[in-house]
Amino acid sequence: MAAEPTESFQRSRSLLVGYGHVVSDEDRAEWQNWANARAQQAYANGLEARAANDQKAALFWLNRAARMARDNPNVVFALMMTELSLGLWQEAGRHASWLMKRYELREAFGARIVAWLNIGQPQEATDILGQALSRFAPSAEISALAGMLMQSGMVSGWCAANNRGELSGAAREGVVLRLDGRIVARQVSLPFILPPQWHKASLLTVEAKGVPLLGSPIQLSRLRRCEGFARPDAEGVRGWLWYPADPDFVPTLCIEGDGTAFTVTVSDWAEEVSSDVPLARPRAFFLPWAFLPQGEIFLSDGYGQALTGSPVDPGLGGLLSGKNGRSLPLALRPRPIFQRLTAKPHIAPRPPGCLVVIPVYRDCQRTLACLREVIAHSGEEAEIVVIDDASPEPALSRALEKLAGQGRIRLLRHERNRGFPASANAGLALAAGRDAVLLNSDTLVPPGWLARLRQVLDRAPEIGTATPFSNDASILSYPSVMKPNAVPDRREMRRLDSLCAALPLSPLVDLPTANGFCMAIRGDCLQQIGLLREDVFAQGYGEENDFCLRATALGWRHVAATGVFVAHVGSVSFGSARKLLMQRNLDILNALYPGYDRLVAAFVQADPLFRTRRALDVMRVQAQRGKRRSVALITHNAGGGVGRVVRERRQIFEAQGYDVLVLEPDTLGCRVIGGKDDYPNLVFKLPEEWQELLSLLREMRVEVVEWHHLSGHAPQMRHLAEALSTPYDIFVHDYVWFCERISLVGPAERYCGEPSPAGCEACIAEAGSYLDEEISVPALLTRSARELTNARQVMTPSRDAARRMARHFPGVAILPSPLEDDAALQRAIVPIVRKAWRRVCLVGALGREKGFDILLALAQDARARNLPLDYVLVGFTPEDDALLETGRVEVTGEYREDEVLDLIHASGADFGFIPSVCPETWCFTLGSIWQAGLKAVSFDLGAQGERIRESGVGWVVPLGLPIPALSDLLLRLY
Repeated sequence: MAAEPTESFQRSRSLLVGYGHVVSDEDRAEWQNWANARAQQAYANGLEARAANDQKAALFWLNRAARMARDNPNVVFALMMTELSLGLWQEAGRHASWLMKRYELREAFGARIVAWLNIGQPQEATDILGQALSRFAPSAEISALAGMLMQSGMVSGWCAANNRGELSGAAREGVVLRLDGRIVARQVSLPFILPPQWHKASLLTVEAKGVPLLGSPIQLSRLRRCEGFARPDAEGVRGWLWYPADPDFVPTLCIEGDGTAFTVTVSDWAEEVSSDVPLARPRAFFLPWAFLPQGEIFLSDGYGQALTGSPVDPGLGGLLSGKNGRSLPLALRPRPIFQRLTAKPHIAPRPPGCLVVIPVYRDCQRTLACLREVIAHSGEEAEIVVIDDASPEPALSRALEKLAGQGRIRLLRHERNRGFPASANAGLALAAGRDAVLLNSDTLVPPGWLARLRQVLDRAPEIGTATPFSNDASILSYPSVMKPNAVPDRREMRRLDSLCAALPLSPLVDLPTANGFCMAIRGDCLQQIGLLREDVFAQGYGEENDFCLRATALGWRHVAATGVFVAHVGSVSFGSARKLLMQRNLDILNALYPGYDRLVAAFVQADPLFRTRRALDVMRVQAQRGKRRSVALITHNAGGGVGRVVRERRQIFEAQGYDVLVLEPDTLGCRVIGGKDDYPNLVFKLPEEWQELLSLLREMRVEVVEWHHLSGHAPQMRHLAEALSTPYDIFVHDYVWFCERISLVGPAERYCGEPSPAGCEACIAEAGSYLDEEISVPALLTRSARELTNARQVMTPSRDAARRMARHFPGVAILPSPLEDDAALQRAIVPIVRKAWRRVCLVGALGREKGFDILLALAQDARARNLPLDYVLVGFTPEDDALLETGRVEVTGEYREDEVLDLIHASGADFGFIPSVCPETWCFTLGSIWQAGLKAVSFDLGAQGERIRESGVGWVVPLGLPIPALSDLLLRLY
């Protein structure tokens, strides 16, 4: 017998959110740890197999790990290298492209080049090689590939550079060098040492007879880009730095402070630094306080680029290490968040006009798009101040100078990069009592945005800041505050803003802090509180929170400007250093303001902006519907076959001109999913908001309710159609209508035979019920009979399911409605080839009722009797390890629906096997096996047996056949 499913696996199945079921953070964390452990073990097995030069085993384990930990770059990298070693060029090239796009990984470029060359695409390989030479210091492998292409005549010369100022490459004649368009050398040979001005140039062009070499122009600014981080503690400053485009370069760290400056070489590898980038090679440093100057300390690399976390205030070391508050400088002494001062804010007259402050660093296109909208929509009273924080993009700096020359902006410029807080302060210092708006350069503002923001500031004299809605604004995000939202384009931003502006004026919602992406600050509040603390928060994150907490202590309020929507691109990837800075600054906030995390958590828990977000969702879903009629599909949120049917039914109704609303259970009640857009706030607390739910569905003109599954739903959802006065149809997916265990599997973990109600009661007494309610079997049958009888029509996927339902509900007309065209699926089937060794494929998530015990017993039997028989499961089980330990089963792990056919094909199986010990109502896995070209075997039970038997394509065997006999039968089938 199989081992019992692990507690974690059982818990993972219970994480499906349903009415009255609250999944704790601890439950989620424990399940995630269980899932992570499985993925990590598969990854470790793959690396071990690679080390042992067992590339085939490595491929299996790493593919399994990649499906368990999707988008993990280290797993993908190891898989790519294994595919290269096995000559799987297409697969390796696909994974290399993924790594190239997301991580700019030099080794991925090399792998893609090798893949293209072996596929027979030399021109594509050459193009990618040119990109690699242009962006990275050349590795030995990249240089060898370039030399090979040159020898083959594909290229006449190539070039690349590194952070030592060495220009390498090969050319058949002397070359001309240009730095940012200016000639700096003529007719020189390669290799060559670049002149010192390369440190500040953006592009290096290398030409022979006027033709650029492969790799030219070399992107010097990309080559010099440094990743680094510094964090103070009680003993000193610890950190790391490296150059992603030149990872072997040994960097120099520059230290400045108290009128002194010196450098150190950073050569030791940083073993403990976690990075998202595969093969990241940061180098670590530690600077004891005794070794450092007094006062504020500036840390930069050899090119003068500030490390993330610089400047460093020595007092932060004591703050972050928990030193007693009295021993800290006054400005760094903790102020408990819940200690409120009795002082009122100092309200003062504000001069007319407003200052819009926009710090700028890089991304010319996006920054100029932001400025165009701000200039067009801010009005004559607004002064727009742009701070160029030593941008590395000459085109951006030139464009800003042009705008300033036209009088459209006021431009301030830093000689060296000082970070967001310092740049913001340079602009805010010009406010002179006026209202100010601190605005990110990656935003898009709508018409009238500034006037509406300032109107919010004027709603009460003690309002210090106002923040609008945005797609990326933490607690002010819309539509979702729980997951990233798509970045709206200009048109969509204006549409969302028009909906926000149309919201009725409602009571102000107070925020724990504003959000600095677009923070309107009342002029007298800014004068009283002062500027941002650039000495504490370095390059930024948390500085606006600190400002707001200081303001709160003096009585100022921070509110949501829900009538305005500003688009925000946000940081797609902070990189390792930026993430560490965010954590460091969050630690500082919590140390400075004990209770800050609790304050934010309480706001998130209360979610006072939820009703506003839901109102916006309602407006959007109504606009999407237009004049169409609607259909409501009630289902659970467990996905699987029910989820697939609901998706397909939705497509059918949409093709008929209906708008479709899917109703899923939620912890609080019911969630409405509508259309192709995301409406995460259409959640209704039941029973309290039952009338609001009905009101929405009536407004959406729901004409029929289609009942797929009520598992997890609040009790009143059974009466939805009646409350709406609409007809309803029922689609039967399982036997919850008369079986409290749903799948007709009893205590023996086999098909129960459908006994009398008394037999069902005995079964439940021994094995338990899966229903979320206390109900007797007779009462269940009576209720189901009433609901089925009152339905407009009742559909089942198969005739077998219709017959089973009819036996229990003889007065109900049931319409079999097949979910697939079996004849079309079977066209792909090919004859079985006789082989000495048989391989059998199974598909899906195999729990006990789906045949886990059967598979384990078959594998153990094959091992015990040394049968020429093994199995591959495209899917997963509660105890993968038990199967894998037999040595006769491969388990691929979780898969997406669009991957299943490729995985079945890759299994090399002779036929498929459906080991379910319960009567399925349809069985999509059978369709997948047929579509992949395999015949199938199943027990003579349910829809799976009916479909195989009636088609004659495959075999049915008796349920309960002894395992040795079943093994022998599988060896004989042809």
